[in-house]
Amino acid sequence: MKVAKVIPIYKTGERHNFTNYRPVSILSQFSKILEKLFIKRFDSFVEKYELMTDSQYGFRNNRSTALALIDLMEKITECMDNKRYALGVFLDLKKAFDTVNHEILLKKLEKYGFRGVVLEWLKSYVGNRQQYVQINEYKSNLMDIACGVPQGSVLGPKMFIMYLNDICRVSEILKFVIFADDTNILCAGGELPQVLEMITQELTILKKWFDINKLSLNLDKTKFMLFGNQKKNIEVEICVDNVYLERVNEIKFLGVIIDHKLCWKPHITYVRGKLARGIAVLGKAKHMLDQKALHILYCALLLPYMSYCVEVWGNTYKSNTQTITIIQKRAIRLINNVGYRDHTNALFVKMQAIKFQDLVKLKTAQIMYKVRNKLLPKEICKLFIEREGGYNLRGKWNLKIQSARTTLRTMSISIAGVKLWNSLTEEIKDSQNIKQFKVKYKNLILNKYKNEENGVNPGW
Repeated sequence: MKVAKVIPIYKTGERHNFTNYRPVSILSQFSKILEKLFIKRFDSFVEKYELMTDSQYGFRNNRSTALALIDLMEKITECMDNKRYALGVFLDLKKAFDTVNHEILLKKLEKYGFRGVVLEWLKSYVGNRQQYVQINEYKSNLMDIACGVPQGSVLGPKMFIMYLNDICRVSEILKFVIFADDTNILCAGGELPQVLEMITQELTILKKWFDINKLSLNLDKTKFMLFGNQKKNIEVEICVDNVYLERVNEIKFLGVIIDHKLCWKPHITYVRGKLARGIAVLGKAKHMLDQKALHILYCALLLPYMSYCVEVWGNTYKSNTQTITIIQKRAIRLINNVGYRDHTNALFVKMQAIKFQDLVKLKTAQIMYKVRNKLLPKEICKLFIEREGGYNLRGKWNLKIQSARTTLRTMSISIAGVKLWNSLTEEIKDSQNIKQFKVKYKNLILNKYKNEENGVNPGW
């Protein structure tokens, strides 16, 4: 149960360089079943006593990469709207899961209240583990594992986020957004020199925390970004431990490319490239596969890229996302084998699919439903304000629309999402659960397509 078989999977680059292989750890199935039984009680205990920081979005119930990005984007757009400087640092950790110190981990767990039999069980879980490497039929000798959480396990990621949990206590100035080991820190201020001084001081303290906890912060790969419309030639330098951090104007964080202006053009270009490859596959496959199979390919090759975190980057200028809409319509026509000028409303209804702009609204509306029903973390819910007045009037589910100075701020989910939510009918808002809400909202969109096809004004 405590022996792992490691199989190296080739990624890219020179095949004879072992660093170009990803080690995949295979554990006993019985141990995973046992861990799942334990983890239910573990999560219940952590949530009951609120042991976990709200800044951690990884490996937790009702949290996702989209929520982590929403938390980060809301803070940045708020700073830009208030004419404040926002500087984000994207930390890079070397083999974070593999360098967790068992002794420090167990001390932290004990401090959080895991004691007695439970603590002894956890000691047994992380200690005396072994692993071997297998390539084809060849196997290495068994080797002891001195540190790290078990890769490929159910409980391992939970142990890691508990190990990293107290990082937010290091600084009261910085804003942390963490998803497992992907960590972003944000520093804001009215004057740029002040922001640079604060971030340098706080990063020095943070580096000491990593050293004490025996985690390796890779300063050479840690990058920072100054958000806003400032000129690129403004000299901005951050030095930590005699290492100057690299400044970037765009970076991939949690699968989404963030640019310093938050216009989302680099990410949209990335998505467009992925969709173009999917279209090429559909074009070749349409001669061999039927419509149902092509629809499955569409859902596998195109839809994931269009829908992933779209509630974060999709609420931008329509001109920016127009190319995605065009590619999607092209895919729908390919699947249905019609001409490139044929109208697509009837085709979308036939496939029970929705257009990209409506997909953005659907994803945004789902976030708003969860906010209104207190199904999201406190960090997200507090971004929205209840409508003033306690009277039971029409629109009792509505939220207050906050004021904004810039167009960028109005496109954030705390404003654009509230406007969308307030425009919905009471019947849709009053849905019993998120599944029912999604069905009702999607039917509303499909009925709009039908009305447009029949020349009827949908009136919304």
